[in-house]
Amino acid sequence: MTRIITLLNEKNHYLEKFYALNEVELANFAQGQFDNLEHFYQTRDRILDVLKYVDAQIEKAHSEIGAESVIAENERREVKSALSIKDEYVARIIEQDIQVLACIEMAKNSIIRELQEVRRNRKAVGGYKTKTFNQRLDEEV
Repeated sequence: MTRIITLLNEKNHYLEKFYALNEVELANFAQGQFDNLEHFYQTRDRILDVLKYVDAQIEKAHSEIGAESVIAENERREVKSALSIKDEYVARIIEQDIQVLACIEMAKNSIIRELQEVRRNRKAVGGYKTKTFNQRLDEEV
C-alpha cells in the first residue's frame, strides 16, 4: 500500500505542475500573447504522458496487493487525502482549460473580424480603381 500512496503523491505532484503551467500561460493568453502556444501544448502532452504512466503503475500495484489484504487506518487516511488533493487539482485544471479555450476563442474571433474587415476594405478600394493602363492605351490609339 505504501507504493500506491507514493504513486498517488507523485501523481499529485505532476497535476500541480500541470496546474502551474496552465496558470502561467493563461496569464499570457489573457494578454493576447500566443507565441508560446505550441510549446505549451507539447509540455502539457508530456505531463499527461507521465500521468498515464503513473496511473498504470497505480493499477499494477493495486492488482498486486489483492482484494483480501488488510489496509491500515493511517494508510487509508493517506490514500483518501491524496485522492482528495487529486480531485481538487482536476477541478481547478478543468476551470483553467475552460478559460484557456475562451481566450483562444476570443483571439480566433478577433482574427476572423480582422480578415472580414480587410476583405471589405479591399472591395471598397477596388471600387475606386481607375481604368487600367491597357484600357487607356486602347482609347488613345
